[in-house]
Amino acid sequence: MNAEFAFVDVPGIRWDAKYATWDNFTGKPVDGYLVNRIAGTKALVTALTMAHEKAESLGYGLLLWDGYRPQRAVDCFLRWAEQPEDGATKARYHPRITRAEMFELGYVARKSGHSRGSTVDLTLYHLGTGELASMGGGHDLMDPISHHGAEVGEVETTNRQHLCSIMEACGFRRYDSEWWHYTLVDEPYPDTYFDFPIG
Repeated sequence: MNAEFAFVDVPGIRWDAKYATWDNFTGKPVDGYLVNRIAGTKALVTALTMAHEKAESLGYGLLLWDGYRPQRAVDCFLRWAEQPEDGATKARYHPRITRAEMFELGYVARKSGHSRGSTVDLTLYHLGTGELASMGGGHDLMDPISHHGAEVGEVETTNRQHLCSIMEACGFRRYDSEWWHYTLVDEPYPDTYFDFPIG
């Protein structure tokens, strides 16, 4: 792995690297994810450590779904989008749009901030129970309900606000179309898209 990158190994931070598994919008493991681990720049790991400490003070932990994403994974998404719709994951991930519209509407990028190593997809879990905080829609649900400011329940709105306040206080900016997506404001490689595999 690149010398300026590291796995996120922070006590209390959980992960489930969705693209290393069959549990993602493509329906199978994605190119470049050789292990179920979350990686990123060392700056990302430092900021996530701060975010975890802040979350703990509010009774939450962090669960990460994705961090650094090799360009080859993005290319895999592009090839998948060109395949005929088989309906296998549509209802869960993009019920109201086509595969092509995922890119047109900004849910999936041809050049992803994740490939620069300082973007993360994540949510909160309750420290007391270990259960995920209710957010009014799951990871990678490509729908207006996932946007910041969407009309969701009171509990879900509060949980999204907690996540946003934690992340912004620790140097991240949100992506308005996805409540789970945050990027370091001061990312170390703002113009570099890496392609080494995770493993």
